[in-house]
Amino acid sequence: MSSTWITTRAWLLMLPLLAVMIAVIGWPMADTLRLSFTDAKLVGSHGDFVGLSNYSRMLGGASFQNALVTTALFSVISVAAEIVLGVLAALLLNQQFRGRTILRALMILPWALPTVVNATLWRLIYNPEYGALNSALTQIGMLDAYRSWLGEPGTALTALIVADCWKNFPLVALIALAALQAVPRDITAAAMMDGAGAFARFRFVIMPYLAGPLMVALVLRTIEAFKVFDIIWVMTRGGPANSTRTLSILVYQEAFSFQRAGSGASLALIVTLLVTVLSLVYVLLIRKSSELG
Repeated sequence: MSSTWITTRAWLLMLPLLAVMIAVIGWPMADTLRLSFTDAKLVGSHGDFVGLSNYSRMLGGASFQNALVTTALFSVISVAAEIVLGVLAALLLNQQFRGRTILRALMILPWALPTVVNATLWRLIYNPEYGALNSALTQIGMLDAYRSWLGEPGTALTALIVADCWKNFPLVALIALAALQAVPRDITAAAMMDGAGAFARFRFVIMPYLAGPLMVALVLRTIEAFKVFDIIWVMTRGGPANSTRTLSILVYQEAFSFQRAGSGASLALIVTLLVTVLSLVYVLLIRKSSELG
């Protein structure tokens, strides 16, 4: 059987999948691109052609720039905290102790919870009138009065990052724990016999096995954090005073709250392009690290 026929048959087998992808992804993407060059409203006229004015207005606007900074801060801080907490949790759960299986199962619960449920739970914890956080901090003397953690611009983003880390660090921990299972016991035992301390064993013995899986976790979590919407929308809706408004929140408000479909479409494509560039950078980093390894 010739290689040409094998290739042709492979494409024929993929035709149903390609048709579904074009219908589900390709056509909406093309229509969004068309809308981005118009001043169309969400309800009413289809709008007139305005060229690149939507893109220039979005990119040059203070709303986009502030949302981009907020998104970057949220992504960098939350992902960094999740990587650190995930690795520490994995190192702990990789040890032999009584109740380890139960603790592993309990650790999955935050990640298994739907994001809306997780956001609602944390909104109750942060409640300024009867929240558990205010109650605990006042009882131990760290606060004199209850605070509105989600109602103050200085604390709202930090509160969201804590909630996001609590939900997603178990994913990093599971990936790191799976990688730790592949570390040969005899190598770590030999390193201990040679007098290597805990940090030296982690740096020179364990970390080479963790680097690849952690890079995958870093890619997945950075992309998810960059386009975060649900947890922020449920907890703060981008407030107070737009201090937690990320790019995804801004896209929603522009397209649906303000009903400007044209500018909302252009902003959505800008965010898609940023996520695509970020993904390509990470793919190149993964490929480079695998080549070096």
